[in-house]
Amino acid sequence: MMKIIEIISKEMNLTTAKVAAVGRLIEQGATIPFIARYRKEVTGSLDEVVIAGIRDRMEQLNALENRKKAILKSLKERDLLNSMLLNDIENTSSMVELEDIYEKYRPKKRTRAEIARQKGLEPLADFLLKQTDSDPVAEAEKYVSLKKEVESAEDAISGAKDIIAEIINEDVNVRAGIRKLFLNTALIQCSIKKGKKEEGIIKFKDYFDWSETAFKAPSHRILAMLRGEKEGVLSVHVRPDEEKALKLIENRYIKNQSGTFLILKSAIKDSYKRLLLRSIEKECINQLKAKADETAIGVFAANLKDLLLSAPLGEKKVLAVDPGFRTGCKLVCLDAQGRLLYHDVIFPFQSQNKKAKETVQNIVKKYRIKAIAIGNGTAGRETETFIKGLGLNSNIDIVMTDESGASVYSASKTARKEFPDHDITVRGAVSIGRRLMDPLAELVKLDPKSIGVGQYQHDVDQKLLKKALDDVVMLCVNRVGVEVNTASSELLSFVSGLNMTIAANMVRYRNENGPFSNRKEFLKVPRLGPKAFEQSAGFLRIRNADTALDRTGIHPESYKIVKKMAEDASLGIEELMMNTKAIEKIDLSRYLTKTVGMPTLEDIVKEIANPGLDPRKEFSGFSFDETIHDMNDLVPGMTVPGIVTNVTAFGAFIDIGVHQDGLVHISEMADRFVKDPNEIVT
Repeated sequence: MMKIIEIISKEMNLTTAKVAAVGRLIEQGATIPFIARYRKEVTGSLDEVVIAGIRDRMEQLNALENRKKAILKSLKERDLLNSMLLNDIENTSSMVELEDIYEKYRPKKRTRAEIARQKGLEPLADFLLKQTDSDPVAEAEKYVSLKKEVESAEDAISGAKDIIAEIINEDVNVRAGIRKLFLNTALIQCSIKKGKKEEGIIKFKDYFDWSETAFKAPSHRILAMLRGEKEGVLSVHVRPDEEKALKLIENRYIKNQSGTFLILKSAIKDSYKRLLLRSIEKECINQLKAKADETAIGVFAANLKDLLLSAPLGEKKVLAVDPGFRTGCKLVCLDAQGRLLYHDVIFPFQSQNKKAKETVQNIVKKYRIKAIAIGNGTAGRETETFIKGLGLNSNIDIVMTDESGASVYSASKTARKEFPDHDITVRGAVSIGRRLMDPLAELVKLDPKSIGVGQYQHDVDQKLLKKALDDVVMLCVNRVGVEVNTASSELLSFVSGLNMTIAANMVRYRNENGPFSNRKEFLKVPRLGPKAFEQSAGFLRIRNADTALDRTGIHPESYKIVKKMAEDASLGIEELMMNTKAIEKIDLSRYLTKTVGMPTLEDIVKEIANPGLDPRKEFSGFSFDETIHDMNDLVPGMTVPGIVTNVTAFGAFIDIGVHQDGLVHISEMADRFVKDPNEIVT
């Protein structure tokens, strides 16, 4: 373990103490949000990104160590292990190097070289590699067998060349040199497969005859080419200049212009084209894919984080509208906590227009609606125009709301459980309304891939994608904090230390026993033991708690510090909360201990000053240009408001209200101007 800690410490430029502390906490079952928020003294205030990086690198290095153990076991069992080989294996720090070392000793199928060895041709291969002045044909004649295993000198030389080709392929230095040539110079070359017609596969037309430097190609092009190959449309190869590759090997193996010169050149070419090229090409394609996956997952994760942390409207009564032409607009009324009060359907674009107007006006008045959320799908702009033309109170926010994934939610098990007596149209409208009120609480119910803020998310490594997105959701949920008495089981399941089982038990306990009144009560929930309590308590809020501290992000383990601060100020805890003058007088150095440092004390004071402060931005509405509804309304040179719907490695997609997002290519913008989904732009 110490060796792993030292490697990570060097790679990430961190002290071994910090890396060891993170490793120890993770091993003890601590989550990343908990470590980042409540163990700052131990880690030196490392943030979630660095802690996740340490965790991931530890997993990689542990996998390397496990592979080393498996290889050493195999070598011991076959009596192939010696001290030099053991040293080489133990000192390698990369999986690629390890597999290169093992290549020579890997159990093989019946290869051409193995067949030649069985015919007794290994000494002839050794002779050819020595490159003496002796006649190679005369030497080969000695191996012609009476049993006709080797029928001629030509056969003998051919078999010896197979052995030499395998020796070259297993040469660690050759593999390293060829790999370096690939990494520095290889081109990724794309062409349309023979027999494929260009029409019908137009989405890959840019790659029908394409070539560029492989390891400089952007991730989205790599993924596009590999998708084309997967779908059987494109042929994709990654290769350096063949002459340079052959020259590299020749410089290592050819010593002179003796009689074996041409034989060795032929063996080298065969080794490269039949063995090395295929092996290193496959390795490089995997490496390119992994790098492209990492970039695409990073883009998706960043977009998802921004979306989850979108400004919430807050607890207001909302009328949500799921627009539609032929099937009508589905209406739902939600109370300030997102509970369904009423639902209906109107047909504002048909003969029932007058009735539709009256219905909306009556609903808004009856339920004291404070905001109207309109889905941004089909008929969204038309519905917005209809609603704005009703002469409603100007204090009512009318907001176009992203409905990506609402239909996925409406058909999900979660939605069926939540609304067993309502159909998918009602559930979808509810999701739109709740997304305006609290994007985080609603979006956690969806598979992130259905939200539509990524690039090539279905092509990347799905395990890595899930891990990255789960990290993001957990980070966002715990950064904001969760009101335990109103949260869904889906939202609770992402709280540090909890899972779906414990979350469901919390909701069941809440339903059976009434709202939680203090954090100690969490320990009465089945399966929520001391460890889960330690990890989760600080992130769970109780708005109407018995004690003020249970409403904050202060961990119960620090309550005694706040109590002492209040006593020293001659105040009760409630009186100290939000008391700016009293808080400014607190001398934090008085409360330092061996385990509690300045970072924790500063966090405590921030929470006392602003209990349970939501870190998300203040909500601000957005409206499209009311003169624009479809593409025909656009004129070159117009300046219009837009909202970013997706950011990718090649640009940003912007909705300006014409039923089709427009792409602003990365060459036409700077990242300092457009970085986040939901960003309002001009």
